[in-house]
Amino acid sequence: MGDFLVAAYPWVKSLHVIAVISWMVGMLYLPRLFVYHADSVPASDKSETFKVMERRLLYAIMNPAMIATFVFGGLLLGTPGVVDWTAHWIWIKLAAVAAMTFVHGVYIKWVQDFRDDANTRPARAYRIANEVPTILLVLIVVMVIARPF
Repeated sequence: MGDFLVAAYPWVKSLHVIAVISWMVGMLYLPRLFVYHADSVPASDKSETFKVMERRLLYAIMNPAMIATFVFGGLLLGTPGVVDWTAHWIWIKLAAVAAMTFVHGVYIKWVQDFRDDANTRPARAYRIANEVPTILLVLIVVMVIARPF
């Protein structure tokens, strides 16, 4: 299996990057939808349109992209010579990925809240929440590219 992973490395890495970009598009766009949805009247045409947009973004793009990110990332982790497990950068990166996954779970809950017309948070809360994936993305990229630790 190790020889296969080494030979497939450029393809697996490419697919991982594509999956991460797709996941991040959703992680950055979904809270913006929440901002506008929070300002709409529950059960209005506008609110119902946001519900469809949020559901499709989450279930058709974000969830599959997150799964693909984990699959291809896992294959990269298993590729001989790619990761020095004694280095700190990989552990910081994995912690940031775990945090991103937690945020994804929070977004799922918020989509359900809006679906049920049960949102209680103001638009400002979603503006602030929109910054969390950006910060995590910066941390992940710096750990992978610069490997400062």
